[in-house]
Amino acid sequence: LRPRSIAKMAAEEEEGIAFSNGKLICMDRDITELPEALAQQYGAVSTHLNLSFNCLSSLCNLERFPILKELNLDNNALDDEIVFPLLPQLTTLTMNKNKISNIQTLLPKLKAACPSLTYLSLLFNSACPNELVGKDDEDYQRYRYLVLFSLPNLKFLDSRPVTPEELAEAKVKAPFVEVVRVSEETLHQQQQARERPAEPALYSPLPQTTRGADSHRSSIGHSRYVYVGRHSEGNRFIRNDDL
Repeated sequence: LRPRSIAKMAAEEEEGIAFSNGKLICMDRDITELPEALAQQYGAVSTHLNLSFNCLSSLCNLERFPILKELNLDNNALDDEIVFPLLPQLTTLTMNKNKISNIQTLLPKLKAACPSLTYLSLLFNSACPNELVGKDDEDYQRYRYLVLFSLPNLKFLDSRPVTPEELAEAKVKAPFVEVVRVSEETLHQQQQARERPAEPALYSPLPQTTRGADSHRSSIGHSRYVYVGRHSEGNRFIRNDDL
């Protein structure tokens, strides 16, 4: 690493950049991707990287950090299109408050790119249905089963540690847990159907036309049943003097 002047170090710190003992901080700079110049200068010697409170939508240039062990991506704009480079030594990853909505899309990427991962936090993403976003405990537990089934080396997930009992349950239950998501197109079609005026019924027992008071119609038919009044009690309260 080339030696830096005191003036340059002070300027970097004012811009939200600091480096010390393998720890690189580049936060609150509104960047959409990791600057290439920063990756070239610090990538080979950084073990900790803090990119929180930016506007990251891509992890471009992160592949220049081969010995990275801890990565903080909190409060960014990363979504389901995120692509992770291979980070073989990464053990800690926090991605709280991003735009991750599909956990089943994210997990295969993490499994392939971060084989040493033991700590993961995805709080305040819609993919993490915990009580902090108004979801119940059952939804959150199903989510944990899915994550632990794909990443069995995790020791800590979100806000609590992983127990051996929970990991064993995940291996049994996760294959039967599936998150069904409705596509945006389907939601749009359902909304349009609700707003569309109801179509008239094809059949109605009422006549299609109206008639005047002087227009009479009658019909003649045969009845299968004849009423003889043997068991009728309709006139039981009528007295002889009422007849």
